[in-house]
Amino acid sequence: MPNPSIITNLEKLLGGPRDGPLLRYSLGNEYLKADDPGRAAEHLRAALATDPRHSAAWKLLAKALTTLGDVAGAQAAYREGIAVAEAKGDVQAAKEMKVFLRRLDKAAGGAG
Repeated sequence: MPNPSIITNLEKLLGGPRDGPLLRYSLGNEYLKADDPGRAAEHLRAALATDPRHSAAWKLLAKALTTLGDVAGAQAAYREGIAVAEAKGDVQAAKEMKVFLRRLDKAAGGAG
């Protein structure tokens, strides 16, 4: 069950000294839990604009885009996330995203 007070508390930090990739990732995660993938994607993109090497943010962005029905966007986010994770040596994250990408490709009829 999502906790709206967490989102409220995190949003109070926006625009302040603690506004950065971790805060934006956390907000994206909470909005995804609250079934608001549009707001989640907005904050995850903001996290990635500041830190494009945040592989977990790529994974969550792809999940949010999948929920929004943006299959091509989700596939692109997974591909970028896999490249980032592999470059960082984050083997587990790369593995997980490859599985999700394969499922998404299969569901989309093998496109991509």
